[in-house]
Amino acid sequence: MWEEPAGAEGPARACRARWRSESGQAPPRRVVVADDTMKADAAWRLACEGTALLWRGDYHNARQLLQAMARRADGRPRKRAKAPASAAEAFHLHRMAQAQRARTLGMLLIPFEAGARIPLRRAPAVAEVIAEAVAATPDADLADAPFVMSLRELLGLIGAHEWRRKGVLVPALGDRIHPWYGVYSPIRGEYLDLIARAPLPSTALAFDIGTGTGVIPALLARRGVRRVVATDVSLRALGCARENLTRLGLLYTAPDHAAAPSAAGEAGRVELMLADLFPPGRAPLVVCNPPWVPAKPSSAIEYAVYDPENRMLRGFLVGLAAHLEESGEGWLILSDLAEHLGLRTRAELLGWIELAGLKVIGREEIRPRHPKASDADDPLHAARAAERTSLWRLAISARS
Repeated sequence: MWEEPAGAEGPARACRARWRSESGQAPPRRVVVADDTMKADAAWRLACEGTALLWRGDYHNARQLLQAMARRADGRPRKRAKAPASAAEAFHLHRMAQAQRARTLGMLLIPFEAGARIPLRRAPAVAEVIAEAVAATPDADLADAPFVMSLRELLGLIGAHEWRRKGVLVPALGDRIHPWYGVYSPIRGEYLDLIARAPLPSTALAFDIGTGTGVIPALLARRGVRRVVATDVSLRALGCARENLTRLGLLYTAPDHAAAPSAAGEAGRVELMLADLFPPGRAPLVVCNPPWVPAKPSSAIEYAVYDPENRMLRGFLVGLAAHLEESGEGWLILSDLAEHLGLRTRAELLGWIELAGLKVIGREEIRPRHPKASDADDPLHAARAAERTSLWRLAISARS
């Protein structure tokens, strides 16, 4: 709720609007109306106090104001007098600072009329952008009603729309993958290089756990695996994977989804399934690339990176033996960044593998190629520079 100031049309009045956030950002508690007369210092002060600004001026001026607020956020002097005592403390302080920055910059709001039209001067047409973002959500029809959204999030949606339109070139696949908003983009392609060169234990069937964009099953199918069953708990991810696999000519819909996925299927095709981790049945190859940092996500779209209490990692390890053929392999693709941050130890990982009745039969690793690995100004530079991504080849232990 906010108060529209008095004007030529009459006295001040209280107003309401539906709040929308695809990232899971909570609605602000207090809102005031702002326009082109708002100065950056005043906007920054209000945002830091927790007051949101509902923009009524020129759209491009709102973007410039947001940039000015971001400069103030990034130029703020650090109040901490001493360096973090550990890498884990540095990580948590960095995340707290990131979350505070996101909350503050998220206080500049944009109004939408019915049909996702922005009633501001020089505003772009974003109906297609909004429709893409909400297509796989239960309340997708609400996008047709008036609502309010953070400008920062809107710009993120527009950027995601461009990624989805242009796609991400995946050299290991020899093709492009088109990520959706909120689905992890395969821009860190080193883990795909590991999958592309690891020896396949079988080409009959593979499971991919937590498929995301569908890039891993696409790569396995292109390598000659005749049937891949890919799962995800997210409808948004499954929609993204379905679109990518259809474009690549690799999507296969089983005639009977109640049947075990190990039944014979069309060669080189991928079946998608809504599931938390494993599909029913066993396979000679089971692949999983879980989120690599055991921390609590601060928004819905961070679940691709953060795995609270190692839930997905441990769930994969615990359930792998029951879904792996006797002579099969489980491929765990995992960054060791958490180890360098002091959030998980190598001994813990190896202990979980052993407790799950598994053994390590091989491991390949690769250096990251993302820009932050060489950015000395990054607060987590030491951990990122030491990071390695590994493909752990796991098999059922003889003792299990």
